[in-house]
Amino acid sequence: MEVKDKRIGFALTGSFCTFRKTIPKIKELTQKGAKILPIMSYNSYSLDTKFGKAKEFIEEIEEITGKKIIHTIQEAEPIGPKKLTDIMVIAPCSGNTISKLACDIIDTPVLMAAKSHLRNRKSIINCTIN
Repeated sequence: MEVKDKRIGFALTGSFCTFRKTIPKIKELTQKGAKILPIMSYNSYSLDTKFGKAKEFIEEIEEITGKKIIHTIQEAEPIGPKKLTDIMVIAPCSGNTISKLACDIIDTPVLMAAKSHLRNRKSIINCTIN
C-alpha cells in the first residue's frame, strides 16, 4: 500500500513491552510520507513501566509526528466527523482493546478514535508487533 500523503491514525494501547518496536514503525511511515495522527490510551499515555517512562514515549512520538498525541475521549471523538483519518492502525492492540471494540465498549481515547473513524466506513488495522 502506498502511504505517501495518507492520513493514518496510529493508536497505542497498553502492551508496553512492544513500544520500542512500534515507535520505529511510526517513524518509518512518516519517512514514507504518511501523515500520522498519534493516539494513546489512558494507560499508555500516563503509566511508567519497566519498559520505559510515559513522558519519554510521548516526547518521542510527538517529535516524530510533529503532532500532539490525542489522549482523551473528547479529543478523539471528532476524528470521524472531521474525517481526519484515511486508515487507522492500533498497534500494539491489547486483548482488552480488541474485546471492548468487539462489544462496542467505548471507554478510552483509542476506542473512541476507532469508533469515530469507523463512522466513515474506513478500515482499522489491529496488530501486535513482535
